[in-house]
Amino acid sequence: MAAWKRKGLAAALLLTTAPAMAAELTLPPVSIGAGVRTSFTDSSYSGSSVKDSDDFTVDSVRLYLSGAATDTVKFTFNTEYNSSSDSVIVMDAIARFEYSPQFNIWAGRFLPPSDRANLYGPYYANHWGVYRENVLDGYANTAVGRDNGVAYWGDFGGLKVSAGLFDVPGTSSTASPNTNADANKVIAAGRLQYDFWDKESGYWLNSTYYGAKDLLAIGVAGQTAGGDTSFTVDFLLEKNLGGAGVFTIESEYAKYEGLTSVFAEKTTGAYGLVSYLFPQPVGIGKIQLLGKYAESVTDVSGSDPKLKTFEGDIGYIVKEFKVRGYLFYIDQSWDNSPAAVDATYAGVGLQVQI
Repeated sequence: MAAWKRKGLAAALLLTTAPAMAAELTLPPVSIGAGVRTSFTDSSYSGSSVKDSDDFTVDSVRLYLSGAATDTVKFTFNTEYNSSSDSVIVMDAIARFEYSPQFNIWAGRFLPPSDRANLYGPYYANHWGVYRENVLDGYANTAVGRDNGVAYWGDFGGLKVSAGLFDVPGTSSTASPNTNADANKVIAAGRLQYDFWDKESGYWLNSTYYGAKDLLAIGVAGQTAGGDTSFTVDFLLEKNLGGAGVFTIESEYAKYEGLTSVFAEKTTGAYGLVSYLFPQPVGIGKIQLLGKYAESVTDVSGSDPKLKTFEGDIGYIVKEFKVRGYLFYIDQSWDNSPAAVDATYAGVGLQVQI
């Protein structure tokens, strides 16, 4: 065969197979994002040999990836940078079967049914110093509030329902090293929430909507494994006052009875938070004032130490959860615990997401 004929045949084959090759390489729509929280903190300690410190910290870095294999079968994969160990871990790995607002099944690693604070996380919290007061996010977890398991969730108008079974954190054949429960058992978790005003769709929640919704919501959550339990009740009220700004109240009561991987085995606590977002822009953002007070008591024979936490924030909200900065002040003091260290933290925090 002449050389020019061989070249022509090869070109023809390439042209005819190109569409098939392109089809094989076509990927479904994929969403990619990232977030970072970084801060400078001046830490002061009283009644202790612990030295005061000034630190720049990368508090969190996250990468987000999600996509759909079909109209109903979807996937989420998120990572978290752990500053304490200077490592990156798998935060979420979710196979999502989403058939309707009323019927959804998730399997893998994700946030189990729990308190609102666990379901919004630091990136969607209203304040900067989240999870410092021994009240929020005390449920047993494998990583970043997440656990491995399967759950059902559904939205029924104002009613939100979720329930599932999850692994007890740890690998011990007796008691888990992360909680008092038997690691061979499973955690049964459930949550009920009712939105009296505007509705919150989907599984995840926010601590604020910066006036995009008028919220009056009450949620009840609980988990149990081998006789150990955890229980929380949370409340959120947010009202857009139009030209007068946005007013928010958030609170929670928590009782952890053996099923917790964060606090002491038996811990009870509550907090209240109030914030006000000014309506007038100042430069490229809006000013928010916020105050939070919390108390938690650990059940220790003969003492019952109490932790009291106050936080005051001045927020600069540029683009809701995408771009925002904070001046924060956090004061923590103990009662009935001579060995505990009182501390204050003051600094500047910045959050950016894409």
